[in-house]
Amino acid sequence: MRLRTSLLLMAFVLATPLFAANYVLTSPSWGAAEDAAVVAAGGSVHYSHRSGIAVVTADSPEFVNLATASSRFQSVTEDIAVQWQLPTQVVEIEEAAATTPGNETFWNVQWAPTSVNAEAAWNAGYTGAGVRVAILDGGIHSTHIDLAANLDVARSTSMVPGFAFNQDVGTFWHGTHVAGIVAAADNNIGTIGIAPGATLIGVKVLHNGSGQFGWIISGILYASDSIAEGGAGANIINMSLGATFPKGGASGQLTGALAKAVNYAASKGVLVVSAAGNNGLDLGQAKSYTSVPAESGSGLAVSATGPLGWAAFGATNFRRPASYSNYGEGTVTVAGPGGDSALPGSAVCSKPRIPSGPAVVQFCWVFDMVFSTSRGAAASTSSYSWAAGTSMAAPAASAVAALALQAHPGMSLGALKAKLKSSADDEGKKGVDEFYGHGFINAGKAVQ
Repeated sequence: MRLRTSLLLMAFVLATPLFAANYVLTSPSWGAAEDAAVVAAGGSVHYSHRSGIAVVTADSPEFVNLATASSRFQSVTEDIAVQWQLPTQVVEIEEAAATTPGNETFWNVQWAPTSVNAEAAWNAGYTGAGVRVAILDGGIHSTHIDLAANLDVARSTSMVPGFAFNQDVGTFWHGTHVAGIVAAADNNIGTIGIAPGATLIGVKVLHNGSGQFGWIISGILYASDSIAEGGAGANIINMSLGATFPKGGASGQLTGALAKAVNYAASKGVLVVSAAGNNGLDLGQAKSYTSVPAESGSGLAVSATGPLGWAAFGATNFRRPASYSNYGEGTVTVAGPGGDSALPGSAVCSKPRIPSGPAVVQFCWVFDMVFSTSRGAAASTSSYSWAAGTSMAAPAASAVAALALQAHPGMSLGALKAKLKSSADDEGKKGVDEFYGHGFINAGKAVQ
């Protein structure tokens, strides 16, 4: 067993940029005149979008002053590299063999699909087929046996200079875990996603958990545009990432540009789903701080729940608020299964594989986390991990949204948001509350 822990801290800004110095520019719109103004100021356009946002590279510190003086631009802000929040815990399974025929080998380890009533949607004939979900994250292991069949490689891309969408660092690969929660295929092999028939699009905006605002903004704009327009043609964008910043200052212009990108996605009818964050903050009361993209534009934020002693005691309190989850009235729209690692002690539990084979044996607290696909060793195409965080809750909500879209073809963005809210099970305080928002997501109700 390999264990990795990340602290529950606010995201920090890296003092030295990871790559060439970039700037995020905003304008009422973007075209040839804006390109020319950038060149005249001594910069070069790395990515631009007609909505009025561009990522620009420049070597001279004078670029900011020269570009700001131009009447073409509303804001010119030096980009910053941020360590975006990781899951609170990660545990990787040692053995990667997951090819036992008969059914998903690790179904007995997956409590999350059951918690959202996914089987009811599947039994009604809905798997998310025909719905496209963009995973804006780190690298996706494109040859993983549970992901390859559902991954649109042609439309997957990377906004991180020097890396492809299917590259990253280590053996966990956050984006790969998130992708499996949404749409690991129903292939009788390893795991199954909540929307196992949905199409995945990998849009790499982070590397080793770090990323610049410009990369994320570019990824949102690319994913939102139709294929005919040169985009990914996504119906849903999942962002299992987050950072908390003081309001105002230079970061204020960057968070404003991020909000503009999220609102552009909405203008295209694309649902943006984001993790609420793992700081344990009441975002509704944090007047001096903002958490992005959870509070960006018109997107939806998802808080996390998780059982305490599922394998140890048979606990089925899947809707118990996770110990780390951010919350806040006016911020959280719905809650979803993110898992937890708060169970005390070091007792060992086991779960049988399907239909046979060596049992899965781990510390009991590990089973309270969310099980999904991961990168594993270099030659592996069938590795899996547990992780806990709002990063795991957001893709569950994205998957339920995919099921709802398949069940209601042509549904508008407003109607889809309303469906997610109205189909959620009211938990906590009666009505909309600060932790669950409109309730805990329910796939069976969302397809009705």
